[in-house]
Amino acid sequence: MLSQDARIAVNLLWCVPGDVGGSEEYLVRQLVGLAEAAPHVRPTLYVVDGFVDAHPHLAELFPTIVAPFGGASRSRRIAGEITWFRRQASAADLRHHGGGTAPLGATRPYVLTIHDLQYRTFPEYFTRRKRTYLATMIGRSVRRARLVAVPSEYVRASVIEACRVDESQVRVVPHGFEPGLLSDITDEGVLRERYGLDDRPVIVYPAVTNPHKNHQFLIDLLATAWHEVDVLLVLIGGSGSAEAAVRSAADPRIRRLGRVPAADRNGLLKMAEAMVFPSQYEGFGAPLIEAMALGCPVIASDSTCIPAIVDGAGLVLPLRAEVWADALDRASRDRASMIAAGLRRSQAFTARASGEALAAVYVDAMEPA
Repeated sequence: MLSQDARIAVNLLWCVPGDVGGSEEYLVRQLVGLAEAAPHVRPTLYVVDGFVDAHPHLAELFPTIVAPFGGASRSRRIAGEITWFRRQASAADLRHHGGGTAPLGATRPYVLTIHDLQYRTFPEYFTRRKRTYLATMIGRSVRRARLVAVPSEYVRASVIEACRVDESQVRVVPHGFEPGLLSDITDEGVLRERYGLDDRPVIVYPAVTNPHKNHQFLIDLLATAWHEVDVLLVLIGGSGSAEAAVRSAADPRIRRLGRVPAADRNGLLKMAEAMVFPSQYEGFGAPLIEAMALGCPVIASDSTCIPAIVDGAGLVLPLRAEVWADALDRASRDRASMIAAGLRRSQAFTARASGEALAAVYVDAMEPA
């Protein structure tokens, strides 16, 4: 058990709200869960300007220090980790670097969180410079870390293989959903009026428009296997490098809403006939669990960690149009059983369970080497 006197410094300087996708939600929910699972532990959070406004509840739970530099400049953030954060956290017993890499000269001991190793699976989505940086910095950071936290067994195996570290050094700290997910829900009627959704059935895909999220697969399905399906495909999430291609899709059944408030996202999932999730790569896939918790049937690809996360509680299909052709019919026919299975599966991924796993990593990381 962690002592209430344990001094833990959490480096969140990499986390520019709205810019880093699911990794932001992953760490935020872990920390919310930590406060529930181990309320006597109060790590100090080091954040950039704007983080407190985006996550005021965390600032209420833990001491939070805002850096004197903003989050807009990546080079300034990296420099700040090497200098400012190192000085600020000099008295800590343990440091937690949550962004996948530890800064050069990072004081030990530290815990490192790695969200995924997508750059190895899809190098074509990264510049050569970025691939070289990630390969060098992640490998170095892992080898110097006391423990490495990852969101899934898939990422755990990937890190062990890529970085050639002992299996005991890499621990799974799963995603978790917050209790507020189930109460912070915009009414269906409000959503239909707000976003111009008529009375047709809705299917939802919540994902940043990055290439590996594979929005094009759904667009092509609407043009082929689903060309006669009377449904609205609602795409929510931030803009990525494939945004222009998604925006150019001419099908009038597509609604590209962009980023929406959390309550609207939750309401859209709750009202949906299904959440469709054709991603080619996930370190965890938090929307899978969120949809299940909200009673939304899941239709997903069989890529990377997704089959293990869904674990029979949804349709997991190869990314081939002919296989997905009747997926919506199957989800409609089996809706009640899919919802029940999803609700059961989601209970393994609460914020508290995530916080308990993080607390266990902190305990072991603070044991004498």
